[in-house]
Amino acid sequence: MLISGEVKDALQSDKPVVALESTVITHGLPVPVNLKTARRLEEAVRQEGAVPATIGILAGKVHVGLTAAELEELAGRNDVEKASLWNLAAVVAAGKWGGTTVATTAHLAVRAGIRVFATGGIGGVHPLAYDESSDLLALSRTPLVVVSAGPKSILDLPATLERLESYGVGVVGYKTKHLPAFHSPDSPYELPATIWSEAEAAAHWRAARELGLPAATMVFNPVSQGIPFSEVMSCVEQANEEARAAGIGGKDLTPYLLRRLSELSDGRSDEINLRLLEENARLAARIARHLA
Repeated sequence: MLISGEVKDALQSDKPVVALESTVITHGLPVPVNLKTARRLEEAVRQEGAVPATIGILAGKVHVGLTAAELEELAGRNDVEKASLWNLAAVVAAGKWGGTTVATTAHLAVRAGIRVFATGGIGGVHPLAYDESSDLLALSRTPLVVVSAGPKSILDLPATLERLESYGVGVVGYKTKHLPAFHSPDSPYELPATIWSEAEAAAHWRAARELGLPAATMVFNPVSQGIPFSEVMSCVEQANEEARAAGIGGKDLTPYLLRRLSELSDGRSDEINLRLLEENARLAARIARHLA
């Protein structure tokens, strides 16, 4: 693991650091929007008084904190693996390039000594049997604060919330009593706890550590401007019906659903995605300041 000089100095001085994932750069957004977004997220973290640590795999080496040149090269490559926990060792051993998922970023951030991680939406339980993201299990064993706008809209939301409970992940809503649904700031599903400040988020993390709990503190931050929940669910249902009719499944299903959701919402879902990424990065940086 190679930790950048800036990130290493910040960690040694107990200054606030925020981990950022890289699959949003390598697999989530098209060129050149991906690089522009990555730079925008890092700048948002800096503006809030913290040091950004984008995590990625470059030629078989884990990098915690990418330089401007490394970020640009990762964003522009086509031969980049989606590195989750199940293939992380294979990517590193083969000397490949990789974008880190939520699960992998959380794991590597904790190993580096980072306490706060900002992402867009977490993975979860899919409507199809046995299709479940490794994000959930990873969050149950990585003791850091994770700021997210909720599970991705295409997931089975109540099942995902139940699984977080089963895995013992600490779940709190930031100024909300209901689960945000990524593109939508709310849903019918109630959360077990609500916080109203960054200081409370830091207090939750500290309490979990004092109690010896191994899981993450999941801070769900609803996007400021989103799509009504009923409208999102209608689009998701239509996209799923079209996928079934076309015989689309497996690893091709999620990209298809997200693409159709963008089309059915006239591009609004893409705008919301960029908005929530920045809002989460800013909130994470403020929480990191309270933990520093």
